[in-house]
Amino acid sequence: MKITTIEQREPSVGAGSVSTTSSVTMTTKRGLITDSFKVVKKARNGVKREKRPPTPPPQKEPESEMAHEEELQRLRQFDLDWRFGPCTGISRQQRWERAKRHGLSPPEEVRDLLLQTHTGPDYNLSLWSEYPL
Repeated sequence: MKITTIEQREPSVGAGSVSTTSSVTMTTKRGLITDSFKVVKKARNGVKREKRPPTPPPQKEPESEMAHEEELQRLRQFDLDWRFGPCTGISRQQRWERAKRHGLSPPEEVRDLLLQTHTGPDYNLSLWSEYPL
């Protein structure tokens, strides 16, 4: 830290006046802004936390995932087969029933897949359901 002293003299007025000298002390050190704040540490509850390794996310069974993809692939093939009529605007189940009524002999395998407990849009809606009519 460097200290500088500055002296100031008042001008004398007349022959019998007295001059005074004053000194001012200045510091040239510039501190950080964080030096002006009080350091506050959070009190811990006295309990140390044990670090546990993170649990891995549950993984789907690869066999069921592959079976799911195979089923969807069969249904997509049904959607792309033009012999069973248009598939826009109706569900796969409705298309299969319409093809059966008209004697087009749709595959029973597709009907079995549709009648299972799969109620998600992947199974019920055709490949073209997202496109406007």
